[in-house]
Amino acid sequence: QVLLVESGGGLVQAGGSLRLSCAGSGSIFSSDVMGWYRQPPGKQRELVARITTGGSTHYADSVKGRFTISRDNAKNTVYLQMNMLKLEDTAVYFCNLHSFRAGVGPSDYWGQGTQVTVST
Repeated sequence: QVLLVESGGGLVQAGGSLRLSCAGSGSIFSSDVMGWYRQPPGKQRELVARITTGGSTHYADSVKGRFTISRDNAKNTVYLQMNMLKLEDTAVYFCNLHSFRAGVGPSDYWGQGTQVTVST
């Protein structure tokens, strides 16, 4: 099993910055992909960014140039640096780990979520 614990959410003014952290523990392999999703009020959960162990990244178009995802493989921790925050970035942010195990197949693990609120 995998446990993901997020931290770093909060209230910030538009244009400001926040840094989210997600520490993973349990059966985490070097091939696992870690990432961040978010769920705005009344909307579906959406991908924000993901990163492989090797450092390959993918971002949603809406956050490119403003958000940066990084990963500390030794600590099984993934970070999301969010700059130039906009009102529309307000959401609950979830850490995700996507794994594939022989004999089990793909699995997704989720953190409990952390609220990010951007105000005027």
